[in-house]
Amino acid sequence: MNFTFATQKATLLLPRLECNGTISAHCNLCLPGFQDVHAMVFVGFGFLMVFLQRYGFSSVGFTFLLAAFALQWSTLVQGFLHSFHSGHIHVGVESMINADFCAGAVLISLGAVLGKTGPAQLLLMALLEVVLFGINEFVLLHLLGVRDAGGSMTIHTFGAYFGLVLSRVLYRPQLEKSKHRQGSVYHSDLFAMIGTIFLWIFWPSFNSALTALGAGQHRTALNTYYSLAASTLGTFALSALVGEDGRLDMVHIQNAALAGGVVVGTSSEMMLTPFGALAAGFLAGTVSTLGYKFFTPILESKFKVQDTCGVHNLHGMPGVLGALLGVLVAGLATHEAYGDGLESVFPLIAEGQRSATSQAMLQLFGLFVTLMFASVGGGLGGLLLKLPFLDSPPDSQCYEDQVHWQVPGEHEDEAQRPLRVEEADTQA
Repeated sequence: MNFTFATQKATLLLPRLECNGTISAHCNLCLPGFQDVHAMVFVGFGFLMVFLQRYGFSSVGFTFLLAAFALQWSTLVQGFLHSFHSGHIHVGVESMINADFCAGAVLISLGAVLGKTGPAQLLLMALLEVVLFGINEFVLLHLLGVRDAGGSMTIHTFGAYFGLVLSRVLYRPQLEKSKHRQGSVYHSDLFAMIGTIFLWIFWPSFNSALTALGAGQHRTALNTYYSLAASTLGTFALSALVGEDGRLDMVHIQNAALAGGVVVGTSSEMMLTPFGALAAGFLAGTVSTLGYKFFTPILESKFKVQDTCGVHNLHGMPGVLGALLGVLVAGLATHEAYGDGLESVFPLIAEGQRSATSQAMLQLFGLFVTLMFASVGGGLGGLLLKLPFLDSPPDSQCYEDQVHWQVPGEHEDEAQRPLRVEEADTQA
């Protein structure tokens, strides 16, 4: 097996997985998008999860570990599925962006089981999830011809429900023993907001990184831009409305404000219009905020799903809403609305091989396929992660950095105890 850098013209297999036209020129234009997506994966996701008061090292460190592993493994998996020619896997900037997309899905799943799993378990989870991610993406984008530029289905819905089913299988009835560590403190929430701001700023690049250059890419960025702004306003409004004494909840602001980027992932390259993007973003921010306030406790008490980071509210529900929005907008696609741009967004409709209604139905079918792959994969992954030799942390030591890390100051109390006694004697 050999790797070949994509520097010359190549036969297209998938719009998202190979470079168009003159590869070198196109990939140069993709490079800024890759840099933004890369920062989102390693900085945005990592810091977003540091809200746990005693799990900051693990949140950032395990994000670093899983992302570095996933992008290498996904390069191989996606390479075999999409760009394996004449004994070579062709790689380039776009393959790196797709690897980061896959790593993003893995990190979404991490959010559902954060604090309750060890590094060996997480690496096994990534090993399985990357394979299923690649297969699901291949089925949707290549076999069904589904459009999903920003990954509402392939990234967010898949990653969220894979992680939620995994968390259900790994349910811990005695997790109350670590409940006192599950909350946040002032500085941990402040650091988590760094992750939120990084994700919020770069999300238009995330959704538009691999869309067709020109009007389609501009439209994708604009729709994401407006949707994020609207979801932020919706989040602040609902957080104050449902909060105690009308005060804002930082958990809502950190997460639900980002739901606008998720909800337009599928439809952002389509003719959503700025008004449609604003409406979708406001709805996503509202639904996500209400989910954190009311649905997360029900999810744990009734369905026995312990969702540490609330990925169901940020990625799961907005991802499904985004897929349904894509169904609606795809069904309304016409030559009059898109003009010459119809070929870049819906090539099969432009060529007359498929009607807009058929495209919409396949978009809906793609959502069900994604949920099936995520559920089956999460269930299988949960069974594998329960193997005893994988060193899962005990119920009383979840959400604790000292289980896996050398933490500065962990022996501070013991070291200072004689000094304090001596100081007391001196003062006496």
